[in-house]
Amino acid sequence: MAKSEFLLAFNEIAELRKLPREVITDALRQALISAYRRDTKASNAQRVEAEVDLITNLHKIFVEKEVVDDVLDDNTEVTFNKAQYIEPSVQMGDMVMVPIEYDVKRFGRIAAQTAKQVISQKIRDAERNQLYDEFKNREGELATGQIQSINNQQITLTLDRAEAIMPRKEQIPGERYRPHDKIRVLISEVKKSTRDPQIIVSRAHKNMLRRLFEYEVPEIYNKQVEIKSIAREAGHRSKVAVAAMAPGVDPLGACVGMRGTRIQNIVKELNEEKIDVIPWDADQSVFIAKALSPARVSGVYLEEDIDQGRTAIVIVPDDQLSLAIGREGQNARLAAKLTGWRIDIKSVSEAAISSVNRLDEPPLDKLSVDYPDMVVEVRRILDKKRADRAVMPEEYTTLARFVQMVEQRQLDQREIGRARRKKAMEKVRHTIPAYAFTVPLKDLNLPDSILQALKNVENVGDLMLRVQADADKLEEVLTAAKLDEDAMDVIDDAITDFTRAHREPEATLEAVAEEDAPMLPAANMPEPEAVIAAPVLDPIFAEDEEEAPPAFIDDVPQLPTRADENRPKMRKVPKVVAEPTEPVEAVFATDADGDDDKKGDKKGKDRRRELVFDETRGQVVAKRKRKGGRDRTGWTDNEEDE
Repeated sequence: MAKSEFLLAFNEIAELRKLPREVITDALRQALISAYRRDTKASNAQRVEAEVDLITNLHKIFVEKEVVDDVLDDNTEVTFNKAQYIEPSVQMGDMVMVPIEYDVKRFGRIAAQTAKQVISQKIRDAERNQLYDEFKNREGELATGQIQSINNQQITLTLDRAEAIMPRKEQIPGERYRPHDKIRVLISEVKKSTRDPQIIVSRAHKNMLRRLFEYEVPEIYNKQVEIKSIAREAGHRSKVAVAAMAPGVDPLGACVGMRGTRIQNIVKELNEEKIDVIPWDADQSVFIAKALSPARVSGVYLEEDIDQGRTAIVIVPDDQLSLAIGREGQNARLAAKLTGWRIDIKSVSEAAISSVNRLDEPPLDKLSVDYPDMVVEVRRILDKKRADRAVMPEEYTTLARFVQMVEQRQLDQREIGRARRKKAMEKVRHTIPAYAFTVPLKDLNLPDSILQALKNVENVGDLMLRVQADADKLEEVLTAAKLDEDAMDVIDDAITDFTRAHREPEATLEAVAEEDAPMLPAANMPEPEAVIAAPVLDPIFAEDEEEAPPAFIDDVPQLPTRADENRPKMRKVPKVVAEPTEPVEAVFATDADGDDDKKGDKKGKDRRRELVFDETRGQVVAKRKRKGGRDRTGWTDNEEDE
């Protein structure tokens, strides 16, 4: 092939495939090496290199050979004198790269076919990698594609030199597609595959709406207006919250455009999907009220609960209730997605009736004393409404003021309760090891139903805090999730297994016994039959003593569970122990037949631990009765369990 023909073919491949010249040069180099190996049957262990000269079209092949006195195999050996011309410092037995005079026209048919296959494969691989890199960098951007084929599962499109698919869930419901139509899509995901890269596009993704706003509204593209959040139900309705980043810019006017031209272009692109543009506000109450537009809102009351998360109670006029909720709850659902708050919508009359029915309960029991006239007026208005008589606007205003007063009092009371719970948890936080707050809750291997109920608990340490200081509320959460009564037992066992698996080696049972358990003086050492079961000592209930340092080891009651709340407050045992006044049976009360007098009561499971004196060790140790279903039975020593 003449020089001009070779360069012409080389440039044509580079232009057609849109590949760098270095990629094609490397493919030619690899093809020459493969062809040489195939033609000379060279071993794969022998080093072979090639150089491609695009200017002269004269290519060189270098072969690794051993320096010897007598050459027996010209393909693997070279004489010392010839090697010195290549490398003057070469020694006998060294390996040297020897350029060989090899005319590529001498390649046989098999070698030429091998070179062709190598070139084709290298170019295809380079093209795939280039396509992947190109579209991977374009993830999240808009692209225009032409529809090739349509089936029930997906639509296949052509994007430049690549092929993309749009699954059914990424299509706008109700939108009609026809082959050869050009549509605008969002490149949502790019994956590597054994063949060409898999490009997934979407028209239902909320970022599709974001990119259309950036395309149609220059102020958004120039960062003068920022899109704070988007809530979208493709094909039906969307809400977009925007805020001005520069003074003097109207975010709503910029998005709507002159006579609504900008927003109308976006609506047409999305198959007449309704779009609400809402001004963002740092005050979450104001933002939630605007997110429920076009409905009017009388009041918004925010509450951040440990169990329920962020909840907003929204009071609306009676005639605005259906508008605030929307068709099939769509308006309220989109507002919740937009703001990130769980929204509970009530009408003024509904909230007033509920409040009047609870005037005898705290904290509403003082309203009748503090505001008797208002309570009487509210009752009169509600009776009037029950009789289907017309209620005047000023009477609705009175109801709204009454509801506002009630909701605020209830919020204040719940906030006091939450503060008390947080204070109790902070009081025992130091008893939880720091590493527990870095372990995800899923590492406890709890059932999925319990994990779903505890979705607001972030890590194992938080769950330990809840079990130790907030067990009643935690049990209410599990009950509300309709879990079995033994869900708390499952959590207790999971925490016990976790602390056992993560305990520190230096935290031994003897160290705990020396610090927390009272030692009996030798003079007062009881006889074996005088060994008693001492009550579990809990630092939370020791009012006059300093709190014992935490120690997380097997079955030592260092983490009070919900059973601890049923224990009476007691002081620590002094150093000199007097004779007990109660028998052992006082700790685990049984009847004449030996059955638990609380049998059937779920609180009976809390009587599984006791501290007893071990005469062989001369110290008090914790013992625990294993739950049914485990291999170990009877009363066992915690230290021996390890």
